[in-house]
Amino acid sequence: MVDPTTRFFEDLERRGYEPLLEKTSGRLRFDLHEGAQTTHWLLEIDRGRLGVSQQDREADTVIGTDPVFFGDLVAGRENAIAALLRGDMTVSGNPRLLLQVERIFPGPVTSSGPRHEYRREAR
Repeated sequence: MVDPTTRFFEDLERRGYEPLLEKTSGRLRFDLHEGAQTTHWLLEIDRGRLGVSQQDREADTVIGTDPVFFGDLVAGRENAIAALLRGDMTVSGNPRLLLQVERIFPGPVTSSGPRHEYRREAR
């Protein structure tokens, strides 16, 4: 069984293009910290075209959190902006890029619109 984080990034890679990010370009690195171990996911966006890898490369924005929390985020059980305000997630570099990418995270089950559709497709 694939964990929600891997499924989320594999789906982005498969899509290759995300219309919600057509005006966005940049590189985000998600650093998922679990004790001394850090897993990296690099999301490269070029006007909506997406590239995903697990490289520890320089990025415009670096987001840090733990893997369990990030799994909840990509499953629609948590919200990225609320997580930043609570301190459950850190951001360094260009925070605007996170605000733009936050649109592709699935929302709660009770939501409607593109986020809800993504969540339904991810099941």
